[in-house]
Amino acid sequence: METNKQQRKKWFLPLVLSLLLLTLLILFSIFVSSDSSSLLYLYRTRARVEEPRFVESKLRVSSTSSSESVPRIAYLISGSVGDGETLKRTLKALYHPRNQYAVHLDLEASTQERLELANFVKNEPLFTKLGNVRMVVKANLVTYRGPTMVTNTLHAAAILFREGGLWDWFINLSASDYPLVTQDDLLHTLSSTPRHLNFIEHTSDIGWKEDQRAKPVIIDPALYSVNKSDLFWVTEKRSVPTAYKLFTGSAWMMLSRQFVEYLLWGWDNLPRVVLMYYANFLSSPEGYFHTVICNADEFRNTTVNHDLHFISWDNPPKQHPHFLTINNYEEMVESNAPFARKFGRNEQLLDKIDTELLGRNEHGYVPGKWFDRTNSNTTKPYSAIKNITELKPGPGAERLKRLINGLLSSEDFHTKQCS
Repeated sequence: METNKQQRKKWFLPLVLSLLLLTLLILFSIFVSSDSSSLLYLYRTRARVEEPRFVESKLRVSSTSSSESVPRIAYLISGSVGDGETLKRTLKALYHPRNQYAVHLDLEASTQERLELANFVKNEPLFTKLGNVRMVVKANLVTYRGPTMVTNTLHAAAILFREGGLWDWFINLSASDYPLVTQDDLLHTLSSTPRHLNFIEHTSDIGWKEDQRAKPVIIDPALYSVNKSDLFWVTEKRSVPTAYKLFTGSAWMMLSRQFVEYLLWGWDNLPRVVLMYYANFLSSPEGYFHTVICNADEFRNTTVNHDLHFISWDNPPKQHPHFLTINNYEEMVESNAPFARKFGRNEQLLDKIDTELLGRNEHGYVPGKWFDRTNSNTTKPYSAIKNITELKPGPGAERLKRLINGLLSSEDFHTKQCS
């Protein structure tokens, strides 16, 4: 009997201690769970409070490729009647697998010419393989110096936003433009260039343009007609805007993805308001983008006052630039610009550029690290495309680097921004 009592004492104390420990563990777990739920609730409540009240604030953030990677360029290459073959040549000279391209041939061109270009884009083996070239199938009627040039640019930018994936800069070119550096040169140099910058030549000193462009009211028939005709003027004139300041400059530019997105979304309505004003402005492509960027607080300090082009003008400049010839070659190269205009169709200077600056191959493309012409396969020349992020910069990269470094390090860089 005494032995049984001793055995009960041996297991009773451990049992009590086990029950007590289990109770403490249960209470502790309840407390921690309750405390965590409270903390999570407070966090979520605070997160809800701190969320922006307007969706527009979220639209301000645009994704681009990593700043550590090779950038991507989105190109618009546009032309009119008779430019079909020129557009093919320019497109091939600008081609790189990493970039995105939109090609537009306006409605003044015949149906046959537009279909031939569309079939070229659709059936060219390299474009088919990589899928980064598209034609603007629903062509626009574009009037020279009219607002339809602006709407056509915005149209192409919207297509590239929808179909082109992530890209960093948008460049608009015409059939009269041509590159002076390879795409490997361009992408290599831009890899170390801040991606929020906008290369756009501009000034607020509109001078004679105030009386001859800002005050007259013009109508572009291409806004409402299927038949192309010239701009016409109305008798009444208007005053210069007071709600925003007018700027003017080059119609050719390299715009950041963030700014292009702002133009398309217009979350503070400025791009739309200014677009309505420039609908009746002569040579609106030389003012719309400049006026928007310099009146938008978040973008006015992102401008670089250069259009990245070599253009031969009269002195003082007149309405039309000179057509470039062999005589312009040395000055053109020494400008360090990546593009030049204005070229006539089949201009001999283009052949010299192909041979001495670009090294175009027999298929019309400019070799780079992605494709070396010395290893070409005559039956399937582009069947083994290499890593498209690897670049092979040449002398053109050094020239372009001098230009951009000079622009960004200039003592008057900031004073030239929207001034």
